[in-house]
Amino acid sequence: MFAPDVRLEGFTHDDWQRLLNLFRPVRPPVATQDQPRGRGLVLALHDGGKLRKLLHSHVGRLRLDDLERHWPLTAQQLAGRHDASWAISLERGALEDIMEGLGARTKRHDDLTQQMLTLLSLIQGQLVRGRIDLWPHRLEGLPMPNEAMIQSTLDTVCPAGKTMVLGLFDGDELWTSMALRRGDQGVDLILGPDQIRRELGLLSGDFRRDHRHLARFVADYAGPLSLGCFAEHQTFRALEVDPTPGAWALAVAVRDVVLHPVPAAMAVPLGLDVGRAALSALREVAARLDPAGVLTPTLSAIRDVTLGQREVREVLGFNPFEVLRKLLSRER
Repeated sequence: MFAPDVRLEGFTHDDWQRLLNLFRPVRPPVATQDQPRGRGLVLALHDGGKLRKLLHSHVGRLRLDDLERHWPLTAQQLAGRHDASWAISLERGALEDIMEGLGARTKRHDDLTQQMLTLLSLIQGQLVRGRIDLWPHRLEGLPMPNEAMIQSTLDTVCPAGKTMVLGLFDGDELWTSMALRRGDQGVDLILGPDQIRRELGLLSGDFRRDHRHLARFVADYAGPLSLGCFAEHQTFRALEVDPTPGAWALAVAVRDVVLHPVPAAMAVPLGLDVGRAALSALREVAARLDPAGVLTPTLSAIRDVTLGQREVREVLGFNPFEVLRKLLSRER
Protein backbone atom coordinates (compact mmCIF):
# COMPACT_ATOMS: atom_id res chain seq x y z
CA MET A 1 0.00 0.00 0.00
CA PHE A 2 2.82 2.42 0.90
CA ALA A 3 5.85 2.96 -1.29
CA PRO A 4 9.30 2.50 0.30
CA ASP A 5 10.03 6.21 -0.21
CA VAL A 6 6.67 7.61 0.93
CA ARG A 7 6.82 11.31 1.90
CA LEU A 8 4.76 13.17 4.51
CA GLU A 9 4.37 16.90 3.90
CA GLY A 10 2.33 19.76 5.29
CA PHE A 11 1.43 18.55 8.80
CA THR A 12 1.85 20.54 12.00
CA HIS A 13 1.29 19.23 15.53
CA ASP A 14 -2.22 20.70 15.55
CA ASP A 15 -2.99 19.12 12.18
CA TRP A 16 -2.03 15.67 13.44
CA GLN A 17 -4.11 16.23 16.57
CA ARG A 18 -7.15 17.21 14.54
CA LEU A 19 -6.74 14.23 12.23
CA LEU A 20 -6.55 11.82 15.16
CA ASN A 21 -9.52 13.45 16.89
CA LEU A 22 -11.53 13.00 13.72
CA PHE A 23 -11.48 9.23 14.27
CA ARG A 24 -11.74 9.20 18.05
CA PRO A 25 -14.68 7.14 19.38
CA VAL A 26 -17.74 9.23 20.26
CA ARG A 27 -19.63 8.71 23.50
CA PRO A 28 -23.43 9.18 23.27
CA PRO A 29 -24.86 12.30 24.96
CA VAL A 30 -25.82 11.75 28.59
CA ALA A 31 -29.46 12.51 27.82
CA THR A 32 -29.66 9.58 25.39
CA GLN A 33 -28.03 7.00 27.64
CA ASP A 34 -30.32 4.34 29.07
CA GLN A 35 -27.77 3.47 31.76
CA PRO A 36 -24.38 4.71 32.98
CA ARG A 37 -21.64 4.02 30.46
CA GLY A 38 -18.40 2.28 31.32
CA ARG A 39 -15.10 4.03 30.82
CA GLY A 40 -11.60 2.84 30.11
CA LEU A 41 -10.00 -0.54 29.48
CA VAL A 42 -9.66 -3.44 31.91
CA LEU A 43 -6.93 -5.99 31.19
CA ALA A 44 -6.67 -9.40 32.85
CA LEU A 45 -3.58 -11.59 32.56
CA HIS A 46 -4.04 -15.25 33.46
CA ASP A 47 -1.95 -18.40 33.37
CA GLY A 48 -2.75 -22.02 34.16
CA GLY A 49 -6.33 -21.18 35.07
CA LYS A 50 -5.28 -18.57 37.63
CA LEU A 51 -5.60 -14.80 37.48
CA ARG A 52 -2.14 -13.23 37.65
CA LYS A 53 -2.65 -9.51 37.07
CA LEU A 54 -5.56 -7.08 36.71
CA LEU A 55 -5.19 -3.53 35.37
CA HIS A 56 -7.59 -0.68 34.64
CA SER A 57 -6.57 2.18 32.34
CA HIS A 58 -8.13 4.80 34.65
CA VAL A 59 -7.18 3.56 38.12
CA GLY A 60 -4.15 1.35 37.54
CA ARG A 61 -3.61 -2.05 39.19
CA LEU A 62 -6.67 -3.71 40.76
CA ARG A 63 -6.87 -6.18 43.63
CA LEU A 64 -7.13 -9.83 42.64
CA ASP A 65 -8.92 -11.01 45.79
CA ASP A 66 -12.45 -10.24 44.61
CA LEU A 67 -12.09 -12.04 41.28
CA GLU A 68 -9.89 -15.03 42.08
CA ARG A 69 -12.74 -17.11 43.48
CA HIS A 70 -14.93 -16.35 40.44
CA TRP A 71 -12.26 -16.95 37.81
CA PRO A 72 -12.46 -17.69 34.88
CA LEU A 73 -14.55 -14.79 33.60
CA THR A 74 -15.23 -13.64 30.06
CA ALA A 75 -14.05 -10.26 28.83
CA GLN A 76 -17.65 -9.03 28.87
CA GLN A 77 -18.03 -10.06 32.52
CA LEU A 78 -14.77 -8.28 33.35
CA ALA A 79 -16.02 -5.07 31.75
CA GLY A 80 -19.30 -5.27 33.64
CA ARG A 81 -17.63 -5.83 37.01
CA HIS A 82 -15.19 -2.94 36.61
CA ASP A 83 -17.34 -0.41 34.75
CA ALA A 84 -15.14 -0.49 31.64
CA SER A 85 -16.04 0.11 28.02
CA TRP A 86 -13.34 -2.29 26.79
CA ALA A 87 -11.98 -5.53 28.21
CA ILE A 88 -9.19 -7.94 27.28
CA SER A 89 -8.54 -11.30 28.86
CA LEU A 90 -5.06 -12.44 27.89
CA GLU A 91 -3.33 -15.75 28.50
CA ARG A 92 0.33 -15.43 29.41
CA GLY A 93 2.53 -16.14 26.41
CA ALA A 94 -0.10 -15.29 23.76
CA LEU A 95 1.53 -12.00 22.75
CA GLU A 96 4.96 -13.62 22.62
CA ASP A 97 3.61 -16.32 20.30
CA ILE A 98 2.09 -13.66 18.04
CA MET A 99 5.38 -11.80 17.73
CA GLU A 100 7.34 -15.02 17.19
CA GLY A 101 4.90 -16.00 14.46
CA LEU A 102 5.18 -12.57 12.85
CA GLY A 103 8.96 -12.83 12.77
CA ALA A 104 8.83 -16.32 11.29
CA ARG A 105 6.28 -15.54 8.57
CA THR A 106 7.44 -12.07 7.51
CA LYS A 107 9.56 -11.99 4.35
CA ARG A 108 12.21 -9.40 3.62
CA HIS A 109 10.23 -7.96 0.70
CA ASP A 110 6.88 -7.74 2.56
CA ASP A 111 5.46 -4.23 2.66
CA LEU A 112 3.49 -2.69 5.54
CA THR A 113 0.16 -4.02 4.23
CA GLN A 114 1.42 -7.60 4.04
CA GLN A 115 2.92 -7.36 7.52
CA MET A 116 -0.32 -5.99 8.97
CA LEU A 117 -2.36 -8.76 7.34
CA THR A 118 0.02 -11.35 8.79
CA LEU A 119 -0.30 -9.77 12.23
CA LEU A 120 -4.11 -9.71 12.03
CA SER A 121 -4.14 -13.36 10.96
CA LEU A 122 -2.00 -14.34 13.97
CA ILE A 123 -4.21 -12.37 16.37
CA GLN A 124 -7.30 -13.99 14.90
CA GLY A 125 -5.72 -17.40 15.47
CA GLN A 126 -5.19 -16.63 19.16
CA LEU A 127 -8.79 -15.41 19.44
CA VAL A 128 -10.07 -18.66 17.93
CA ARG A 129 -7.95 -20.69 20.35
CA GLY A 130 -9.40 -18.74 23.26
CA ARG A 131 -6.04 -17.42 24.45
CA ILE A 132 -7.27 -13.86 23.86
CA ASP A 133 -10.79 -12.67 24.62
CA LEU A 134 -11.91 -9.18 23.57
CA TRP A 135 -15.07 -7.25 24.34
CA PRO A 136 -17.04 -5.65 22.75
CA HIS A 137 -17.12 -7.69 19.52
CA ARG A 138 -17.72 -4.71 17.26
CA LEU A 139 -16.26 -6.29 14.13
CA GLU A 140 -17.70 -9.75 14.66
CA GLY A 141 -18.65 -11.32 11.34
CA LEU A 142 -16.44 -9.00 9.30
CA PRO A 143 -14.46 -11.07 6.76
CA MET A 144 -10.68 -10.95 7.10
CA PRO A 145 -9.31 -8.94 4.15
CA ASN A 146 -6.59 -10.39 1.98
CA GLU A 147 -3.94 -8.73 -0.14
CA ALA A 148 -5.88 -9.23 -3.38
CA MET A 149 -8.98 -7.54 -1.90
CA ILE A 150 -6.97 -4.55 -0.70
CA GLN A 151 -5.15 -4.23 -4.01
CA SER A 152 -8.35 -4.39 -6.07
CA THR A 153 -10.01 -1.84 -3.78
CA LEU A 154 -7.09 0.55 -4.21
CA ASP A 155 -7.14 0.04 -7.97
CA THR A 156 -10.83 0.96 -7.95
CA VAL A 157 -10.62 3.98 -5.67
CA CYS A 158 -7.22 5.35 -6.61
CA PRO A 159 -5.35 3.85 -9.59
CA ALA A 160 -1.61 4.41 -9.95
CA GLY A 161 -0.85 8.00 -10.91
CA LYS A 162 -4.00 9.35 -9.22
CA THR A 163 -4.67 11.17 -5.94
CA MET A 164 -7.55 11.04 -3.47
CA VAL A 165 -8.27 13.82 -1.00
CA LEU A 166 -10.37 14.40 2.10
CA GLY A 167 -11.04 18.06 2.91
CA LEU A 168 -12.98 19.22 5.97
CA PHE A 169 -13.91 22.83 6.60
CA ASP A 170 -14.96 24.92 9.59
CA GLY A 171 -16.61 28.06 8.27
CA ASP A 172 -13.96 30.02 6.38
CA GLU A 173 -11.11 27.76 7.56
CA LEU A 174 -9.70 24.55 6.12
CA TRP A 175 -10.04 22.55 9.36
CA THR A 176 -8.00 19.60 8.13
CA SER A 177 -7.26 17.69 4.96
CA MET A 178 -5.24 14.77 3.75
CA ALA A 179 -4.31 13.82 0.21
CA LEU A 180 -2.83 10.46 -0.79
CA ARG A 181 -1.03 10.07 -4.10
CA ARG A 182 -0.55 6.56 -5.41
CA GLY A 183 2.54 5.78 -7.44
CA ASP A 184 3.64 2.58 -9.14
CA GLN A 185 4.91 1.12 -5.85
CA GLY A 186 2.08 2.35 -3.65
CA VAL A 187 1.20 5.58 -1.85
CA ASP A 188 4.27 7.80 -2.24
CA LEU A 189 2.92 11.13 -0.93
CA ILE A 190 0.76 12.02 2.08
CA LEU A 191 -0.04 15.73 1.92
CA GLY A 192 -1.42 17.64 4.90
CA PRO A 193 -3.27 20.95 5.16
CA ASP A 194 -0.54 23.31 6.41
CA GLN A 195 0.95 24.11 3.02
CA ILE A 196 -2.47 24.08 1.37
CA ARG A 197 -3.84 26.76 3.71
CA ARG A 198 -1.15 29.22 2.65
CA GLU A 199 -1.97 28.64 -1.00
CA LEU A 200 -5.75 28.84 -0.60
CA GLY A 201 -5.75 32.27 1.03
CA LEU A 202 -9.11 33.69 2.11
CA LEU A 203 -12.13 31.40 1.82
CA SER A 204 -15.78 32.32 1.35
CA GLY A 205 -17.09 30.30 4.29
CA ASP A 206 -19.17 28.01 2.03
CA PHE A 207 -17.33 24.73 1.61
CA ARG A 208 -19.49 23.88 -1.43
CA ARG A 209 -17.57 26.58 -3.29
CA ASP A 210 -14.29 26.53 -1.36
CA HIS A 211 -13.69 22.83 -1.98
CA ARG A 212 -13.03 23.57 -5.66
CA HIS A 213 -9.94 25.60 -4.78
CA LEU A 214 -8.69 22.80 -2.53
CA ALA A 215 -9.28 20.18 -5.22
CA ARG A 216 -7.57 22.31 -7.86
CA PHE A 217 -4.47 22.90 -5.71
CA VAL A 218 -4.12 19.21 -4.79
CA ALA A 219 -4.52 18.17 -8.43
CA ASP A 220 -1.85 20.66 -9.52
CA TYR A 221 0.54 19.73 -6.71
CA ALA A 222 0.11 15.95 -6.42
CA GLY A 223 -1.67 14.77 -9.56
CA PRO A 224 -5.14 14.20 -11.04
CA LEU A 225 -7.85 13.36 -8.52
CA SER A 226 -9.64 10.02 -8.56
CA LEU A 227 -11.78 10.69 -5.47
CA GLY A 228 -12.52 13.83 -3.49
CA CYS A 229 -14.63 14.03 -0.32
CA PHE A 230 -15.45 17.45 1.16
CA ALA A 231 -17.69 18.53 4.05
CA GLU A 232 -17.93 20.59 7.21
CA HIS A 233 -15.97 18.71 9.85
CA GLN A 234 -18.92 18.61 12.28
CA THR A 235 -21.10 17.05 9.57
CA PHE A 236 -18.47 14.45 8.77
CA ARG A 237 -18.03 13.65 12.47
CA ALA A 238 -21.77 13.18 12.94
CA LEU A 239 -22.04 10.91 9.90
CA GLU A 240 -19.27 8.65 11.22
CA VAL A 241 -21.54 7.44 14.03
CA ASP A 242 -24.98 7.99 12.48
CA PRO A 243 -26.85 4.63 12.54
CA THR A 244 -29.59 5.85 10.17
CA PRO A 245 -29.71 3.71 7.00
CA GLY A 246 -28.68 5.75 3.97
CA ALA A 247 -27.33 8.65 6.07
CA TRP A 248 -24.27 9.09 3.86
CA ALA A 249 -26.27 8.87 0.64
CA LEU A 250 -28.75 11.44 1.94
CA ALA A 251 -25.92 13.78 2.95
CA VAL A 252 -24.49 13.56 -0.57
CA ALA A 253 -27.92 14.11 -2.12
CA VAL A 254 -28.48 17.37 -0.21
CA ARG A 255 -24.80 18.38 -0.66
CA ASP A 256 -23.91 18.27 3.02
CA VAL A 257 -21.09 16.11 1.67
CA VAL A 258 -19.57 16.81 -1.74
CA LEU A 259 -18.01 13.90 -3.61
CA HIS A 260 -16.09 15.13 -6.63
CA PRO A 261 -14.78 13.37 -8.52
CA VAL A 262 -16.16 9.95 -7.64
CA PRO A 263 -15.18 6.84 -9.66
CA ALA A 264 -18.12 5.10 -11.30
CA ALA A 265 -17.04 1.80 -9.73
CA MET A 266 -17.31 3.42 -6.27
CA ALA A 267 -20.91 4.52 -6.75
CA VAL A 268 -22.47 1.35 -5.35
CA PRO A 269 -20.16 0.98 -2.30
CA LEU A 270 -20.88 4.61 -1.44
CA GLY A 271 -24.62 4.02 -1.76
CA LEU A 272 -24.99 6.31 -4.77
CA ASP A 273 -26.57 5.88 -8.15
CA VAL A 274 -24.12 5.23 -10.98
CA GLY A 275 -25.63 8.20 -12.77
CA ARG A 276 -24.21 10.55 -10.13
CA ALA A 277 -20.72 9.15 -10.71
CA ALA A 278 -21.11 9.50 -14.46
CA LEU A 279 -22.35 13.06 -14.03
CA SER A 280 -19.36 13.87 -11.84
CA ALA A 281 -17.02 12.62 -14.55
CA LEU A 282 -18.97 14.54 -17.19
CA ARG A 283 -18.64 17.77 -15.22
CA GLU A 284 -14.89 17.32 -15.00
CA VAL A 285 -14.59 16.79 -18.74
CA ALA A 286 -16.91 19.71 -19.46
CA ALA A 287 -14.85 22.02 -17.25
CA ARG A 288 -11.81 21.29 -19.41
CA LEU A 289 -13.45 21.33 -22.83
CA ASP A 290 -16.00 24.07 -22.17
CA PRO A 291 -14.24 26.90 -20.30
CA ALA A 292 -16.94 29.34 -21.42
CA GLY A 293 -19.54 27.43 -19.40
CA VAL A 294 -22.00 26.76 -22.22
CA LEU A 295 -22.84 23.32 -20.79
CA THR A 296 -23.21 24.48 -17.19
CA PRO A 297 -27.01 25.11 -17.29
CA THR A 298 -27.61 21.68 -18.81
CA LEU A 299 -25.48 19.91 -16.22
CA SER A 300 -27.14 21.84 -13.40
CA ALA A 301 -30.56 20.81 -14.66
CA ILE A 302 -29.75 17.10 -14.42
CA ARG A 303 -27.64 17.09 -11.27
CA ASP A 304 -30.40 15.68 -9.01
CA VAL A 305 -30.08 11.98 -9.67
CA THR A 306 -31.74 9.21 -7.68
CA LEU A 307 -29.96 7.25 -5.00
CA GLY A 308 -29.00 3.66 -5.58
CA GLN A 309 -30.93 0.92 -3.80
CA ARG A 310 -28.30 -1.83 -4.01
CA GLU A 311 -26.78 -3.18 -0.84
CA VAL A 312 -23.12 -2.46 -0.21
CA ARG A 313 -22.79 -5.98 1.18
CA GLU A 314 -23.32 -7.33 -2.35
CA VAL A 315 -20.15 -5.57 -3.48
CA LEU A 316 -17.72 -5.82 -0.55
CA GLY A 317 -19.28 -8.44 1.69
CA PHE A 318 -19.71 -5.78 4.38
CA ASN A 319 -20.80 -2.16 4.73
CA PRO A 320 -17.71 0.06 5.22
CA PHE A 321 -19.76 2.87 6.75
CA GLU A 322 -21.31 0.48 9.28
CA VAL A 323 -17.83 -0.74 10.23
CA LEU A 324 -16.74 2.87 10.75
CA ARG A 325 -19.80 3.57 12.90
CA LYS A 326 -19.21 0.51 15.09
CA LEU A 327 -15.57 1.44 15.62
CA LEU A 328 -16.24 5.07 16.54
CA SER A 329 -19.51 4.88 18.49
CA ARG A 330 -19.38 3.88 22.14
CA GLU A 331 -21.98 1.29 23.05
CA ARG A 332 -20.94 1.26 26.71
